[in-house]
Amino acid sequence: MKGLRNLLFEEQIRLEKIIKETKARLDNAPDGRLRLSISHNHMQYYCCKEGKMSGNYISKENKALAQQLAQKSYDIKILHLAEKRYLQIKKILKDYADDELEKVYLKEHLERQKLIEPVEPTWEQRIIEWKRREYYGKDFQEGSPVILTERGERVRSKTEKIMADFFDRHGIEYKYECPLYLKGMGTIYPDFTFLSSKTGKELYWEHCGMVDSPTYARSMIRKIEAYENNGIFSGERLILTYETEQSVLNTEKIAQMVERYL
Repeated sequence: MKGLRNLLFEEQIRLEKIIKETKARLDNAPDGRLRLSISHNHMQYYCCKEGKMSGNYISKENKALAQQLAQKSYDIKILHLAEKRYLQIKKILKDYADDELEKVYLKEHLERQKLIEPVEPTWEQRIIEWKRREYYGKDFQEGSPVILTERGERVRSKTEKIMADFFDRHGIEYKYECPLYLKGMGTIYPDFTFLSSKTGKELYWEHCGMVDSPTYARSMIRKIEAYENNGIFSGERLILTYETEQSVLNTEKIAQMVERYL
């Protein structure tokens, strides 16, 4: 599964933090355990020794002790579960790779590969099929400047040319202004569409090039809201970059976004 290894690694880090914090609380927890008892429809708390049912009554004035003992009991359960899951994930990560099924096919002799139908298309096969799907982008207005990328593709701005050339030089397949239907808004044309090698899903990149223009900013906000209403959120399947007259997008920022999302 694309991206599963990273998710497992993130979960491992989360569990490490939980284990560390829980152990610290348990080190400072009071002795004994909490027993609850109802008497005349009133809840009563007792501090009992481990393995014993009888214990000392905890008065209302000392309710903090009952809270600490309840927290202790909870933390013991959390620690047990977190350590169990941590070890399971650590074991999986030792030999798990997102592309392990694909590697079985790729390790076969080329002549054998011709005779085999893989259980899932390889990443290369998926990219080829994705690129093969024809689409019609948005028309250019008559008289608008002709800006061409290094591979001869027409784009609408110098910044988009910089972005497209960066993707092309780094072997990142993209579609420029490939139509996307968003419920509630209709068909839009994201600046760039990718098939993410990290998640295996389509990902959209919108460059907001004139955010210091109130009219443009309002239009972009409506578009971003439409993305969100269709389950496409910034930081997940939507990349957003911004530009003003004083602050322009550079290749360093593009590279950071590519490293993070693509």
